[in-house]
Amino acid sequence: MQWILQEFEDTHKLAEALDRLGISYTWHKVVPFVGELIPTPVVADPGSVVLFGSYTLWRNSEANGYWPGTLKLRPFVQERAWHPYLLNGADALFLTLQEVPERLADDGRDWFLRPVDDSKEEPGNVKSTGEIIGMAEKVLALDEDEIPNGSLRHDTLLMLTKPVRILREWRLWAVNGRIVTYSLYKDGSRVVHRHEIDDDALEFGQRMVDINPGYSPAYVIDVCRTEEGLKLLETNCLNAAGFYAADLMKLAAAIDGLTRD
Repeated sequence: MQWILQEFEDTHKLAEALDRLGISYTWHKVVPFVGELIPTPVVADPGSVVLFGSYTLWRNSEANGYWPGTLKLRPFVQERAWHPYLLNGADALFLTLQEVPERLADDGRDWFLRPVDDSKEEPGNVKSTGEIIGMAEKVLALDEDEIPNGSLRHDTLLMLTKPVRILREWRLWAVNGRIVTYSLYKDGSRVVHRHEIDDDALEFGQRMVDINPGYSPAYVIDVCRTEEGLKLLETNCLNAAGFYAADLMKLAAAIDGLTRD
């Protein structure tokens, strides 16, 4: 597998694991929003290339036909197998940014919102209806051609759900249908990065992977413990997700061993 890395603190940690495994890689800068690599990599086999860095890399990967390249995901909220396990998935409200001012009542209610697409246009966070409407109005005041790539747009589909008290949050990495590593990243209100997971949370994560085979050859799945039990928070593009305290030796080895069916 040919490894192409954009320079970040996290990718330097990944490079250390690759060094220990004896896997070679090259460093590149990435043109924002476009995904062009500087310098242009010399690729021996487009069918055996993986890229790590910013989410924009999917454009370069797609343009050059790299595999696994950057593993862009289908929106997790549209995966029927996961619907019973989603955090507030049953009562989610889906609105495009353009629909927000007309269809969202400014009643002071708080919502957890995030774009449906795994595009990082807006990080998942809690906002009041007034804040959400204000955000939408600012974007809608711009012409479409004034909005840079990678930003919220008039047609961005948002998911809004009732905020839920989360007790613990973990990130798990699935490669070839198997959870290969994990990290705790939030304990109550405290952000912590520790290589640990509760046994039932690990089993839950693997079950989520098992019930939705074929979702992606490799991806990140975030799960959490709530007062109502374990829930699936979201999935993320493995190539652009933070590593926290994952075992990068196990992750790199698993990715390097990926083969196309």
